[in-house]
Amino acid sequence: MNAPSLTIASEKNSYPVFIQGGLRHECFSYIGEALEKSVSSYMIMIDENVADLYLADLLASFPENIQPTVTKIASGEGSKSIEKFSQLLTEALEVPLDRQSVIIAVGGGVTGDLAGYVAASYMRGIRFIQMPTTLLAHDSSVGGKTGINHPLGKNLIGAFHAPSAVLYDSDMLRTLPETEWRSGFAEVVKHGFIKDTAFLEWLEKKVMSFSDIPSDILNEMLRRSIAVKAEIVQEDEKENGVRAFLNYGHTLGHALESELGYGKLTHGEAVAIGMAFAHKLSERVFHTTLPTKTHEIYMTKLGYQLSIPKGISAASLLQRMKLDKKAEHNRIRFVLLEEMGKPVLLPVEEQVVLDLLVSEGVNA
Repeated sequence: MNAPSLTIASEKNSYPVFIQGGLRHECFSYIGEALEKSVSSYMIMIDENVADLYLADLLASFPENIQPTVTKIASGEGSKSIEKFSQLLTEALEVPLDRQSVIIAVGGGVTGDLAGYVAASYMRGIRFIQMPTTLLAHDSSVGGKTGINHPLGKNLIGAFHAPSAVLYDSDMLRTLPETEWRSGFAEVVKHGFIKDTAFLEWLEKKVMSFSDIPSDILNEMLRRSIAVKAEIVQEDEKENGVRAFLNYGHTLGHALESELGYGKLTHGEAVAIGMAFAHKLSERVFHTTLPTKTHEIYMTKLGYQLSIPKGISAASLLQRMKLDKKAEHNRIRFVLLEEMGKPVLLPVEEQVVLDLLVSEGVNA
């Protein structure tokens, strides 16, 4: 038996997370250990770029008489659309999948969110496995959030649908371009900001670049980062309370992604800008001082651009932020830090947000 690296256990769901290099070669075995009920058929929904690299390894782990159906998904946020969602449902019906079938999502956050929403919707919900292949997906693959984008906002259509297991082959991260490392690492750092300042200090000592991170450091980083999210998800599975803290940096981050057009900034690059902004907003709201400059220097050394892109109006960003899922009664709500590791969610007056945007060089 393969021991899980950790287990996500909430009031309604419990599932293992396996983190190990080379795990893809034993994919079928790991899935068998995680699933309690029999499986009638499998369907792999895989990022097309990942398929070129790793699909053969995954299929080789399955017995010849239990080969999955495979469908490929184009890389990028553009795939998280109503049109692609509908297409995948049609493909599942044509196989056909039944209620004992299992969908395996192989790719980054886009693939996991999209395939997970298909699994949540198909016959009112069938099982699925998350197999993340990017650093960013270490965050999105855990917690059961699935969904797609709408032209008016990111992740506004979806469902909570927990996976049956998360299989994380850390060796597959080795082929990621540096842009994707930066995108994912922003969420890793976020977990340090909101929950585990000791982890943040560990990162600043152990991860000075994204080139050739030793396997033991990489696996430990993944385990500790996922553990932060697991602790929060276990307390608040449906985002009625503390789970909103995981959206630190996302209020402005999502607004930037929507305003610029999905794909112009990676999710993590947008969140990194959003966290830098939230740091400064926290200082204004709570009249306190955070180690903002220290963390900006660290993130900048890792290649992050933390200023808001030129050519965006503050009014447009404010309107986008009002569509954020945390907004209530047309009021913008931010996750802010009273101090490092102590987040709160509260409404912030538009004028305060506008003043800071303008001071950051955004056109009013």
